[in-house]
Amino acid sequence: MKIFHGIIEIAGQMGNLCGALKNRNHIAVGYNTFHSYLGYKDHLINTDSIDIQGMFKYISNFYDVFHYHYGVTIWNDYRDIKLMKSKGKKMIMHHWGNDVRFHDLARINNPYVYTGDSPPNNQIGHNLANISQYISEAIVQDHEVLPYVTPYYKKVHVLPLAIDLRKFQPTYPNVTKKRPLILHAPTNPDFKGTVIIEAAIESLKSTYDFEYKRIEKMNHEQVIRLYAEADIIVDQILCGSYGLLCVESMALGKPVLCYIRPDLIESFPSGLPVVNANPDTIQEQLKMLLTNPSLRNSLGKAGRTYVENYHAQDTVVSQLLSIYMNLT
Repeated sequence: MKIFHGIIEIAGQMGNLCGALKNRNHIAVGYNTFHSYLGYKDHLINTDSIDIQGMFKYISNFYDVFHYHYGVTIWNDYRDIKLMKSKGKKMIMHHWGNDVRFHDLARINNPYVYTGDSPPNNQIGHNLANISQYISEAIVQDHEVLPYVTPYYKKVHVLPLAIDLRKFQPTYPNVTKKRPLILHAPTNPDFKGTVIIEAAIESLKSTYDFEYKRIEKMNHEQVIRLYAEADIIVDQILCGSYGLLCVESMALGKPVLCYIRPDLIESFPSGLPVVNANPDTIQEQLKMLLTNPSLRNSLGKAGRTYVENYHAQDTVVSQLLSIYMNLT
């Protein structure tokens, strides 16, 4: 197959999926118009909207499958997907969270959730209604995102986050280390709950001996090198599900604190080794890990196994290819 991915790279996922598809002898290219300090580049053509629109005739004729991301297509008025439908092209939309997180719906099962990065409800609904006129199936990363888009599509698939495990060599926490290192890397502090996390960390400093580092404004390769030094990593404590930082941290053999909504726990494969922490419990959960080096080590090992089983890009792309093959 010849597979187009575009046009917004979210957490390296377009590149990871394209790389895994290439490993299966498919032609797959990610066209990315969103550029950040994270510096994702693998399997991508980093471009802009004007250039990609200029390539549209070639793109529309060359590719067989069109995998769009984050509720965005090549034109804001969706004329491209209207044309693709008339040509009988296979299409799917991959929603990632903030693009579809209806504010009121998000709060039904989560008193902590931050939705300040999501568009107004009426804009989300307008976008979904327009896209689903032409694209009948969608992908989401987990059951936290699922209910926002289910009413709009004929079918919605849950596809886990994918990473290239070859880039993540585990370094499990040393049980004899006297001064553990806590890391937190907020690309969006409001969404992650950084103020609350750092208040909890500050309150523990007078009682426990540890080091804390906040990682910001670094490219992805630099960040991964720093993660490898950590003994404890704090992901996000408001959303109710885990993201790429959590997956990468587990791949590196690190224990991770993250809030998983109680009603979503059973939707994940059994044995998810995340230390569940919300704003009310983050201090106690940090204390538990700070005082138990053996637990840090065992959680790190369990996390690596979990990612090998469920988030390795080759495993994920097998599921993705099955989705592609059954698109109409």
